Amino acid sequence: MSIDSILAKIEDQLANQIYPGASLALYRKGRWQEFYLGLSHPEQNLATRPGLIYDLASVSKVLGVGSLVILLIKKGELELDQSLKYYYPAFVHEETSLRQLLTHTSGLNPFIKNRSQLNQDQLRQALNQLELEEDKSFRYTDVNFLLLGFMLEEIYGEDLDQILEQEIFRNWQLKETCFGPVEGAVPTSRGGQSGMVHDPKAQVLGPHTGSAGLFSSLADLELFLDHYLKDDFAADLAQNYSLLAGKTRSLAWNLDQDWLDHTGYTGTFLMYNRKEEKAAIFLSNRTYEKDEREEWIVDRNQLMDLIKKEL
Repeated sequence: MSIDSILAKIEDQLANQIYPGASLALYRKGRWQEFYLGLSHPEQNLATRPGLIYDLASVSKVLGVGSLVILLIKKGELELDQSLKYYYPAFVHEETSLRQLLTHTSGLNPFIKNRSQLNQDQLRQALNQLELEEDKSFRYTDVNFLLLGFMLEEIYGEDLDQILEQEIFRNWQLKETCFGPVEGAVPTSRGGQSGMVHDPKAQVLGPHTGSAGLFSSLADLELFLDHYLKDDFAADLAQNYSLLAGKTRSLAWNLDQDWLDHTGYTGTFLMYNRKEEKAAIFLSNRTYEKDEREEWIVDRNQLMDLIKKEL
């Protein structure tokens, strides 16, 4: 394993101002190694260091709702091909299944008219009544996991933040993982209030958000991935659960051969390979100075590909 080449790539991206700083953890041969590069808070000239809390953005999908739904399916308490409406009657469409939501093949059109003007109740109602299209090809969208979160609230009769705390975070000893805002967290934008949630829907839905809004640390995410690397529930996730051609997906996770991964808008990603016992965690606040998403995807994918090669 050439850690030096991975670190050199990150240093190069720092020099090109792709992100101001990064926290990295690499797993191989049964142990984690951590690395801290650049600045976590450029305005205050604060170096990246152990113990920082980051806005995970869409990595929240696997850390929270995705993991709990997978666990419930493996226990036989949810049926993968059952209709969402069976578990969550407020949703209007009969034919949308949990499998489709988990693999982003639901055909739901995520467009919501005047979304930025809606309050929490109005946004939830709009999500329950999204237009369903005939095209069920892969389409990554947050609405799939927002609806899965609403389903969990219906099943448990509690708010999503309490459900995830009881069923995932507490059981897995994730002591620094919670919904935002989180005072003192790494800021996601220059001049913005530290610890505020970056995702606009999560800002409205708060502790009811199944798609984003979670904050966590490198240490907690190491504990989290340990369960996917070792526990029985995750033993068979490295297979294609999508019923449609053209895009392989595991449940909640992207699938690339034996690697499973999930990325987040703010500059975060998790990736692991259970078969080879390898994993990586990358946390940054790449939206701090600029938000050039298409360029970031290219840079992020280069780094992820290099980690796969060098691990």
